[in-house]
Amino acid sequence: MLLSRPGFHASYLGSLPSGALQCYTHPAQLGSAAARDKGRPRGHCHAEQAMAGKEVAVLWLLAVLGWGSGGKVLVWPADNSHWLNMEYILQELVVRGHEVTVLLPSCFLILNSTQPSPFQFEVVDVPITKKEMATLLEEAFYFWFYQERALSVWASLYRIAQLVYKLENVTKIICDEVLKNEALLERLKASTFDVLLADPLAPSGELFAEKLGIPFVYTIRFSVGNTRLCGGLPSPPSYVPASTRGLTDQMSFVERLQNFLFYFYMDLFFLKFWRDEWDGYHLATLMSTASEIWLIRTYWDFEFPRPFLPNFEFVGGLHCQPAKPLPKVFQLYSAIGCSGEHGIVVFSLGSMIYQLTDEKSNLIARALSQLPQKVLWRYKGKKPETLGSNTRIYDWIPQNDLLGHPSTKAFITHGGTNGIYEAIYHGIPMVGIPMFADQHDNIAHMRAKGAAVELDFSTLKTQDLVDALNTVINNSTYKENALRLSKIHHDQPVKPLDRAVFWIEFVMRHKGAKHLRPAAHHLTWYQYHCLDVLAFLFTCTAIGVFILAKCCLFCCRRCGRIAKRKKE
Repeated sequence: MLLSRPGFHASYLGSLPSGALQCYTHPAQLGSAAARDKGRPRGHCHAEQAMAGKEVAVLWLLAVLGWGSGGKVLVWPADNSHWLNMEYILQELVVRGHEVTVLLPSCFLILNSTQPSPFQFEVVDVPITKKEMATLLEEAFYFWFYQERALSVWASLYRIAQLVYKLENVTKIICDEVLKNEALLERLKASTFDVLLADPLAPSGELFAEKLGIPFVYTIRFSVGNTRLCGGLPSPPSYVPASTRGLTDQMSFVERLQNFLFYFYMDLFFLKFWRDEWDGYHLATLMSTASEIWLIRTYWDFEFPRPFLPNFEFVGGLHCQPAKPLPKVFQLYSAIGCSGEHGIVVFSLGSMIYQLTDEKSNLIARALSQLPQKVLWRYKGKKPETLGSNTRIYDWIPQNDLLGHPSTKAFITHGGTNGIYEAIYHGIPMVGIPMFADQHDNIAHMRAKGAAVELDFSTLKTQDLVDALNTVINNSTYKENALRLSKIHHDQPVKPLDRAVFWIEFVMRHKGAKHLRPAAHHLTWYQYHCLDVLAFLFTCTAIGVFILAKCCLFCCRRCGRIAKRKKE
């Protein structure tokens, strides 16, 4: 019986080496070991490989010892940074004695199933190569970086629809390959999994859970439609800004109008175009009914006050941890910065941005060269000609450890959720240069909370970046606000990672969490908004007014006839 399995208790694991949960979670893990180590200092690579080997061995041993005593978790992941975030949860589940199996499409970019891992893998061969997938993503990123802001609203929406259509076709191909693989489905059914964990960025997880007859848990940062239309999350457009719009909860009339129209457009997109496209898979219905728990990768240090449902749980910052000692090459350079009062600046645009145009990279490098601080810049592109003597470029940086370094004064970020939360965790003010997806929304939250300055990538000038950095470094308000958010983040009764694992185990123990799901899931859209009630009341009122008007008209005519007779 699952309730009595010792795998749900981790007291016997108290001696686990610190850092064991960090194996395979470096941001530079993008395939082979050689790819991960490219550009890193040789001594650091060897030391890190030795440590990673020990940590993997510990996790592998725990996985082997725990299998059979804990639960069984099936995972349908999304790619890139979404996987890196989910991996922390999976590693903790392994530590607690659960068996984790990842259902992995062969076109998955960031994870190599042939490397040692504490997880099992079921690789699904799909007729899409990694190169084709990377090309499609690069096309989407190029649009977001360089074209989206230059186009009109309707041209931008049309281009987005084209990209969504391409990505949707890829998703359907992957889904079809899983569904037609009867041997795989039978093997998964025979494994008797207790729960399926998925990211809605990769649709079909709910369909696989339905096929296997197991409960389902979402892990998600944002969605322009899923949380509201599928999760039933109340989202009044008057004060709940739509994701990706970069708005706050304090909106002007024009902003509320924009917010309302965007919600309306998303309703049409999801309920008409998207649902009709997936109707043959019964997927739209399942997305509204299947998920037991939604693990939201934010917290009140990030969110604006708004209504939430009991089956939505905050787990933002679950990957954050105290800073570890820096590798020697970073430690030596950081020491140069902390020898004076100026300190260092950490700069990263995330793992997805491999290179910029020469114009942009030189513009940024020129701005950084004007700073009194030392700058550590994660960048894999061509070395800018205007790179200053105060700036070092690396293929990879220990971002969390650098942000936790006492000399760090500011963080230049693209606004990814993982980086935002590492900055919150360590209380570092930010300069945000959002580019796509949720990044505008993330930076808008930090700007509204007084912990960041936002810049527009498409119109970025050298002086803009210099001024923004000087503002967040020299204006103590930004540091104070960042520290305030950090205190809020740390002041939680349960750590985010423990909360995420608890609710997954809760679903496993109770075979779901139906008692937490609101009745809204069983209502139609017009019932949810009481439009049928309003229509009934309007009809009754109209009938009443009509009868009253007829009575008045009848009385007036009768009185008129009586008066006429008297005159005659």
